[in-house]
Amino acid sequence: MIVVVPIDPPRDGLVLSSLVDESPLTEAEAASLYEATVADVCWAVARSGGDLLLNYRDAETLPADDADGDPEAEVRALALDALGEDAAIRFERQVGSNRAARIGNTVTHLLEQEGAQSVGVLEPTVPLVNRTEIDGAAMSLRRHEVVLGPSTEGRSYFAGFTAPIDFTDAYATPDLSTLAEKAAAAGLGVGFAPMLPSVATPAGLRATVAGLEARRVADRPGAEATAAFVDEVGLTVGGDGSLERE
Repeated sequence: MIVVVPIDPPRDGLVLSSLVDESPLTEAEAASLYEATVADVCWAVARSGGDLLLNYRDAETLPADDADGDPEAEVRALALDALGEDAAIRFERQVGSNRAARIGNTVTHLLEQEGAQSVGVLEPTVPLVNRTEIDGAAMSLRRHEVVLGPSTEGRSYFAGFTAPIDFTDAYATPDLSTLAEKAAAAGLGVGFAPMLPSVATPAGLRATVAGLEARRVADRPGAEATAAFVDEVGLTVGGDGSLERE
């Protein structure tokens, strides 16, 4: 399976911007959190049987205020710093007028033009993912044409395909049910991967912080980069379920 990770350059105010208003994080800290989760997701794919493809946004698809600089160089530096200069990573720029179009173009091209047997789209904001979920999804794609990984607030963190769907508006939030409907409309069978939280929302960040704490207590570490960030900034889940800083 080719594992596509759609990624933005990790810039202040561009990535995880919703967390700034709804969590204790600053713009700079949100960007650092994004870098950490990308590193953990890349590590998970590298340890799995999948082939990593980082699908990055370039100046043509970024907001006008973020069109300067070299997005590809920033994404390459982030990935290679995480995995090492010799890591087997494919980099491809995104093409399309919106997120659904960009993901759809990539998936359809890989399946129809390059002859890939299966393609999985894995969000870069799910640090608790590991090789078990990725390899399990690849196995499920032998039985189902589409496999979806549910995340917090009705979103998906993973969508795998052996055949393309109509991607028009497929990633409108919340996207999990929309992707399932699109697959059903195309006559494709749908399977599901285990649920995992995404730090893209405050609820997902709370669930991730709680999950990291549970793994620490159980001596089952994982998501090392994200765990280090959480420890550094002192993020914790308070007694009322809110995000706090120690």
